[in-house]
Amino acid sequence: MTPKQYLIFILSGLCADVIKVAGTKSRAKGQGQFPITQNVTVVEGTSANMTCRVDYNDNTSLQWSNPAQQTLFFGDKKALRDHRIELVRASSQELTIRINDISLSDEGQYTCSLFTMPVKTTKAFLTVLGVPGRPEITGFTKPAMEGDIITLTCTTTGSKPAARIQWLRNDKEVQGTTHVNATGKSFTVRSTLQFEVDRWDDGVAYTCSVEHESLPNPYMTTEVLEVHYVPHLEIKHSLIIPQEGQYLKLECVSTGNPIPDLVLWSKDGGELPDIERMIVEGKELTITTLNKTDNGTYRCEASNHLGTSTAEYILFVYAKDFPEPTTDPNALGQHGPDHALIGGVVAVVVFITLCLIIVLGRYLARHKGTYLTHEAKGAEDAPDADTAIINAEGNHMHAEEKKEYFI
Repeated sequence: MTPKQYLIFILSGLCADVIKVAGTKSRAKGQGQFPITQNVTVVEGTSANMTCRVDYNDNTSLQWSNPAQQTLFFGDKKALRDHRIELVRASSQELTIRINDISLSDEGQYTCSLFTMPVKTTKAFLTVLGVPGRPEITGFTKPAMEGDIITLTCTTTGSKPAARIQWLRNDKEVQGTTHVNATGKSFTVRSTLQFEVDRWDDGVAYTCSVEHESLPNPYMTTEVLEVHYVPHLEIKHSLIIPQEGQYLKLECVSTGNPIPDLVLWSKDGGELPDIERMIVEGKELTITTLNKTDNGTYRCEASNHLGTSTAEYILFVYAKDFPEPTTDPNALGQHGPDHALIGGVVAVVVFITLCLIIVLGRYLARHKGTYLTHEAKGAEDAPDADTAIINAEGNHMHAEEKKEYFI
């Protein structure tokens, strides 16, 4: 073999090896790789795109199968008669299908297959979120009575996973008790709120809020509680210190549900004595010109179907020369202690004076009597003056013993 022929033989062998290696690598790229997929999460009622890709493909077909291993698409050929499933893209390197109007039953593991020898498969899980129904609140009694114990229940159905319920009382969170029940692939969630009704619950808004991954914003349902209760009355007066000749207005402020329409005014348990000066207009009683005869206890009374309530105001009319009250509450508070101090000092002085008078009176009563001199003692039994002088001289010796007598 000549050198030229030998060189041609060597080059031919090298070319054959290169072609063989290239073919082997090409077959390895087509047969050794697996399809590429991704898990998908969608909301019930929407659409889901399922995509399968390969990097290299020598015209080998791709196929999508559902969780029941039913073929959906083989390449661009539709295999399952389901109008909800449609082809998006089919090529040698990609197969994308769309499932419309997704339901909870569509959830599961889907398979993409690459038909090489052997067949290569990859799984993709389709997760379907169940949208919760709008919450409903039950248990409201309209109206509720003060003192009743009521139980409010908020219910939402169809959520997957289970929804979360929150209670709000006028936008402030309150704790309820939650119960979750599975109904097929979805969940029913209930939350209860129990409390004793009082008058402060009247007009309060109770809100049930439902949160879920499928919702951009929570679902909310609100009910306003109506509470009936006995009226509560309070009398407001226009003067701090009423004086003779002044104008006084008394207002009977009532809270109650239903609100009482009629307010009755009385004085000292009877009717108003002077209807010309005492004018009643609805909840207000006006005394046009005060005088001392107006002193007494004024009462207003109001009722609804639950009961009757009253409020009282004790009126004492001061003389005209009584110091005018200040309208400044702070100034009134500053002068108040001075009057109290003066009154206290006067009371102490009067008390001490009375004590001295009593002591002095008792002392004088004990020492009251008739004082007799020595001469008088001798004369008190004498029939005449001469006898009295003699008796007085006879008794002179006893002068040091008895100088006075007490009767």
